[in-house]
Amino acid sequence: MTLKKFLKSKIHGARVTGTNLNYEGSISLPPSLLKEADIKPYEFVMVVNKNNGIRFETYAIKGKEGKVELNGGTARLGHPGDELLIFSFVLSDKEVKPDIIVVDENNRIKQKK
Repeated sequence: MTLKKFLKSKIHGARVTGTNLNYEGSISLPPSLLKEADIKPYEFVMVVNKNNGIRFETYAIKGKEGKVELNGGTARLGHPGDELLIFSFVLSDKEVKPDIIVVDENNRIKQKK
């Protein structure tokens, strides 16, 4: 059996609402987005900032509804208002169809594909 890395879920269009350089590190995501994207607290995620093209890896933590915050070193990689793509992955020996969660400018779920 050979395991391959597949996209499990994608959050499309999340907006940075704040940064906290003095936090230990991570990205804070609203509980509703974590649930819909099936991302668990402390799960590895890859993030792309559409405003500056920077890609980074970190772990997700539960934040407050409507809030997407860059913490620790990742706070240097974006600014409030920046649009993000957030990816989670899974290892599997079978093909995986990812959940795509599209959010509005207030980080509310618009659509799940």
